[in-house]
Order: sequence, then C-alpha cells, then structure tokens
Amino acid sequence: MRYRLGDRLVDRYLEFVAGRCRPNTLRAVAFDLKTFFTVTGKDPVQVTAADVFDFLADQRGDRSVVRLADRESGLSARTIARRLSSVSGLFAYLVARGDTPVLANPVPRGLLTRRQGGSKRSRTAPLVRVPRTLPRILPPAEADRLVGALRTHRDRAMVLAMLLAGLRRCEVLGLRFCDIQVADRRLVIVEGKGGHHRVVPAANRFFDALGAYLDEERPRQACTEQVFVVLKGPRRGLPLSAEGLDEVLAGARCRAGLEHATCHELRHTCLTRLREAGMALEAVQAQAGHLSIESTRVYLHLANDWLAGEYRRAAALIDADTAAVAEMLAVQEAAVR
Repeated sequence: MRYRLGDRLVDRYLEFVAGRCRPNTLRAVAFDLKTFFTVTGKDPVQVTAADVFDFLADQRGDRSVVRLADRESGLSARTIARRLSSVSGLFAYLVARGDTPVLANPVPRGLLTRRQGGSKRSRTAPLVRVPRTLPRILPPAEADRLVGALRTHRDRAMVLAMLLAGLRRCEVLGLRFCDIQVADRRLVIVEGKGGHHRVVPAANRFFDALGAYLDEERPRQACTEQVFVVLKGPRRGLPLSAEGLDEVLAGARCRAGLEHATCHELRHTCLTRLREAGMALEAVQAQAGHLSIESTRVYLHLANDWLAGEYRRAAALIDADTAAVAEMLAVQEAAVR
C-alpha cells in the first residue's frame, strides 16, 4: 500500500515508514501529515516551531466550547499528541538525511519549567498532556444483549473472538484458516500489533459460532485465505474490511439499545473478566499481546474484586495491629497501678 502527498521529501518519508511499520500505522501517519500541511500551507523545509504551535491551537479548536467528558475542545489530546508525533518523525527523518535545508526538528520536545534539579527531561513539560483514563467495559448483561442482537454466525464469531479471546479488530480480520487450531482450541495471531506473533486459547463458544459460519454462511466461491469474508453484495466472498466490521457492530449496538460497544471495548471487557476470574497478570499480558506489563496493569483497576480485596486485607491487618497496641498499653497501665 502506498500513500503520496505530492511533496518529494514527504513521499520519501512515507516510503520509509512503509518499510518499517504496519499498514494501519502508515495510513495514520499519512493522514496526520496531510492534515498538518493542509493547516500550515507551507513547504516542509519552511516549517518553524511557530507553525507547530499554530497547528496545535487549530487542532484544539474553539476553547469557549468544551466537552463535559474530558473538559477539552476540538480533537482529543491523544489524537493531537499522535499527530505531533507523526510530524516530529518526519522532521527527524529530514534532519537525519543530511541533504535537506532542515537542520533541526521544529517540533519542540516540550517546554522547560522552573523546576530545579534533575535531568532536562524531568524539567520539561509536554506540549500536550494526555490524560491516563481507564478504558470502558461492558457489564455482563450488556455483553449478552449485544451478542443476542447479532444476525449471523459470522458476526457472532467475530464478536466472540474479541469478547472471549481478547483479540483486536485487525487480528480478527487477519485470521486465516491455517491460524485456527481447532483440536487445541487455540488461535495463532499473525496480524498482531507491531507485527508480533502469539498463540492464544479461545472458548468453545467461539469455535461453535465459527463452525456454524463455515458450514452454513461462508460462500463456497470465496478464494481467499482470510476466514471472515463479505456475505452479500458485489464484494461477496472478498475479505471483510475494518469498516465492514464496525458497521456490523454499530447495527448490533443499535438493536441492543447500547450507548457504546466498540471493538476495543469488547477486548477490554474480555481481559478485565479474565483478571476478575483470577487469571495471573502475566497470563493476561500474554493473552492480550502486550509488550509491557504496565499496559496490562490497567485491568487490575477495572477488576471489581482486586482493589477491594487488597484494601480489606490491609484494613484487617491495621485493625489487628491497633488492637494489639491497645492491649499492650492496657497491660502496661495495669502494671504501673
């Protein structure tokens, strides 16, 4: 897949990104750069730090109207930070080439504060503060309503892959027949984030829905290795797209009367339920395909029993220590008398 924006240097950078990143990352970088140069209207070699700050203000929008959810206006802080990262990557590439007029990256790493001591990094405030929020999950009743609102075995198998095995959207759509180990009830994930492979178990409910889809619904003339394909229309038999899966989920969400239920929320729901059921954090990390266990720790806070159980255990110890100290003081007082 190729993306071109019409500028020689930018297009060469996109070719560089295509050689080291996944297709979704390439598409995001191309869109971010297109947005940046549409707003600035300048040649890459003419961009200054002032243009970056103007772009930042443009993305934040009208500050007189803010969202109640996060008290922000315009785009979310995560989206703005990602776009700045894409722009910074372009200029880091131009500086590294050494054959362009760009001698320094115009995207500041941050703003220096008045904090004393420490490293330069610790005394630098980021241009965009991204809040660390907990992901949303579906209660069991809502998850059941969503699954019940699905109309085909194919749709049910895709949703259960996310809801019961914790797969990402791209991992579901990337499943091939050779990736499904029916006898072992496992799935080989090849299209994982960052290109990392893993093997994960999946529940029998998923394999039951998958078997019904393959027996009754999948077009016989489909000649792709991808498991999930389009069932109707001119693209019948071709691999299902991410937009197609989103459309399936949006229809089921509407029929179930749910306000939210995205693909990633289904994945979060699965990993949270696994942790609540007592699955070790390292095992949840392996199931999710997280490189860092810090990414998995969020499910500790989403799990209902973990924090409450730890708090009750600690409170019981505190109460026991308090009672022991009170008893010891009473004995000493009695001895003095």
